[in-house]
Amino acid sequence: VQLQASGGGLVQAGGSLRLSCAASGRIGSIIFLGWYRQVPGKQRELVARISLGGSIDYADSVKGRFTVSRDNAKMTVDLQMNNLKPEDTAVYYCSAVERWGKFNDYWGQGTLVTVSS
Repeated sequence: VQLQASGGGLVQAGGSLRLSCAASGRIGSIIFLGWYRQVPGKQRELVARISLGGSIDYADSVKGRFTVSRDNAKMTVDLQMNNLKPEDTAVYYCSAVERWGKFNDYWGQGTLVTVSS
């Protein structure tokens, strides 16, 4: 499975950005698509993820501001980020979980989101 992310950039606090990610390869075995983020010196944390069946998990810090969506036909996952805050500044990684015998994790290349105050 390969993941190609796009979007990100610099935005002022209160603004919006949209991240997109396309999966390719053995996409038929993907059960979760989502987004994680990481700041220097901290662990990578879940932002949002969506299952093949449409179940969604959000980090508490982004609930009500971020929306994750998935297109199973195209195997893409988008993250709409509204009302961005400086603490949302991080490198965002697209994530896929595959069930192929066992569970395998895949990551995109990371895209930087910077929110200025």
